[in-house]
Amino acid sequence: MSLDRIMNDAISPWMKENGPDSDIVLSSRIRLARNLQTYTFPTLLDHEEALQAVNEFEKVINFGIEGLGKLEMVKMGDLQPIQRRVLVEKHLISPDLAENSPLGACLLSESEQISIMINEEDHIRIQCLFPGFQLSEALHLANTVDDWLEEHIEYAFDEQLGYLTSCPTNVGTGLRASVMMHLPALVLTRQMNRIVTAINQLGLVVRGIYGEGSEALGNIFQVSNQTTLGKSEEDIIEDLQSVVLQLIQQERVAREALMKTSGIQLEDKVYRSYGILSNSRLIESGEAAGCLSDVRLGIDLGYIQNISRSILTELMILTQPGILQQYAGSPLRPEERDYRRASLIRERLLLEQNKNM
Repeated sequence: MSLDRIMNDAISPWMKENGPDSDIVLSSRIRLARNLQTYTFPTLLDHEEALQAVNEFEKVINFGIEGLGKLEMVKMGDLQPIQRRVLVEKHLISPDLAENSPLGACLLSESEQISIMINEEDHIRIQCLFPGFQLSEALHLANTVDDWLEEHIEYAFDEQLGYLTSCPTNVGTGLRASVMMHLPALVLTRQMNRIVTAINQLGLVVRGIYGEGSEALGNIFQVSNQTTLGKSEEDIIEDLQSVVLQLIQQERVAREALMKTSGIQLEDKVYRSYGILSNSRLIESGEAAGCLSDVRLGIDLGYIQNISRSILTELMILTQPGILQQYAGSPLRPEERDYRRASLIRERLLLEQNKNM
């Protein structure tokens, strides 16, 4: 694996696989927050200590994880702003690490399914990603990585509180479990605001596509736990799974209701969005995400049959600003990005249509 490959392949290898309930659940993620026992927490970390922490991880990765291969270290200080943005758009690092941690780094597996962020809000953020609804599988992999790290470094841990973290809301298990969901029918039937309020009351949170503070572009929402202290990892996963299963059912019921009550209007909406994507010469990211969501819904409902669902997921990633500029090889003005985005979508849809004729 090389940095060039990571940057030039917009779609991570794990994204190319299908998972359970993948018509609604795009991905499942487990993130574990950990800190080093002998270092100041990153919020107060000085330049020298930050470098020492990265150097300590460089030694660790030489051991490799049994059965999972070696990890590639990518240092934020070695990357251009566009390259850091690409890693965010591929969900390999957080916006905070990209923007605020020049002495940070991340360790990436060959499949990009494992990402370990260094010197973000905590010294260590272990992240494992799976396609579809696979929280338990993601937790198992994250724990495997966690156990491997703990063999080589000493964590900040308290017998009563659990794992110690920079933010009090992460103390305890340090576990953040999240599921990325495509919920267009619940949005179209105006149920999302009520559902978000109900989910918040259960100790869970609904965010946008890039987590805290981000928008729900293309009707994609991230549902995750808020509580990490006083609950076991299994309890956290069980609670989130229960809510996600209900959301899946509600989305499917809403899709059926839309087809019965607004079939022709819904089909028209899908094909209008398909027409925009197939013919536009300029399209900004928000409009593209909305149209891609409509077309994906149209594929799931059987209105469109000559395009695979995976192409829509691919285009959601490929048309992000950072990746467009990475492919261009230089920064682009907004209108230039809109032009390249429209061209890429048209060409990719045409290629898919010709393949299936």
